[in-house]
Amino acid sequence: MKIVSVAGTKKTGKTTLVTMLVSELVKRGFRVGTIKNAHRKLDIEGKDTWKHQKAGAQLVVGVGEETFFLVDEALELDTIIRKIECLRYLDFLVIEGFKRSPYPKIATSDLPGPLVLARVDVEKVDVDELKALADLVETRTFGLLANMDCQECGYSSCKEMSEAVVQGMTSEDVCVMKKLEKVVLTIDGKKIPLNPFIQKFVKNTFLGMVSSMKVDTDEIQDKKIELLIQNEDNR
Repeated sequence: MKIVSVAGTKKTGKTTLVTMLVSELVKRGFRVGTIKNAHRKLDIEGKDTWKHQKAGAQLVVGVGEETFFLVDEALELDTIIRKIECLRYLDFLVIEGFKRSPYPKIATSDLPGPLVLARVDVEKVDVDELKALADLVETRTFGLLANMDCQECGYSSCKEMSEAVVQGMTSEDVCVMKKLEKVVLTIDGKKIPLNPFIQKFVKNTFLGMVSSMKVDTDEIQDKKIELLIQNEDNR
């Protein structure tokens, strides 16, 4: 899943550009998700879900024609992205805001930095420019970084590599750790790097455990398997 942010100051057309970009990517056959940095509470005061949260519920789920989740804390962006990856398979994630995030950005106002893909005046965006922006998103964006700075890609750090991707000098395919990343360990939302030997050991051990259970191995072929350990007692 590749990630791009539409960032800029208030009233510069970020939401308009996000909707235009999402529509163009969907037309191209991609599965697209979005995140919006709202800077305020999302639930409506007085509604039932608001009452549930005010009563002390740490997680509130609203189910109807749509399903939404409310938690009583602001999660880190990478944590949210990982949870989205678990919920849905997506080709692209378009973020509105988060101008300080380490992801490629389309700027709707003056925004410095090597991660800026393009700067646009939303009121003047025509069909051709929108298609050109979507082309950039397809070719010069990347997903969650390995953040291991292993230098196997030829760059001194993951940050330097990501900047080179945005500038069109390379692609995230050069990331060796992403190719090897079959096992991901996170502790309280923070990703813990695992070398290839540990990844292979953990994968084979866990798959061996699963195969010993009454689970049809054909059903889990090419599926994402997750194990959550709640380590609440450290005594």
